[in-house]
Amino acid sequence: MKVNHGNSSGAVSEQRTSTFTGVVWADPVMAATDGVTINNVSFNPGARTYWHFHEHGQTLYVSAGSGWICVEGSEPQVIRQGDTVWIGPGERHWHGANTRNFMVHLATSIGATTWQEAVSDQDYLRSAG
Repeated sequence: MKVNHGNSSGAVSEQRTSTFTGVVWADPVMAATDGVTINNVSFNPGARTYWHFHEHGQTLYVSAGSGWICVEGSEPQVIRQGDTVWIGPGERHWHGANTRNFMVHLATSIGATTWQEAVSDQDYLRSAG
């Protein structure tokens, strides 16, 4: 067992740029432990991840705001405060805020994350319907 006290590691907020579009900040909740990472991620309106997938899956808990999540080959789905999302192992997807609201989610990623290309504006704006 390991108890992780809030910010006891001295970790600082980190602006994410190389695998995200728009303004996105991440705050580590727990350093990588046994292949699991946990981060609070804040997305400004219009910000989103690149396409990616997780070796053993990912859980998102939306703690504030609203946004979208899209699994490749499916229509984007609305996610909002209080929603929990399970993305299965190897499911190629993206997630982020919608065009008018911020979104904050707690992301628990299991195993390696494989980052791919940016989500095009066309694919992202398709979410706006």
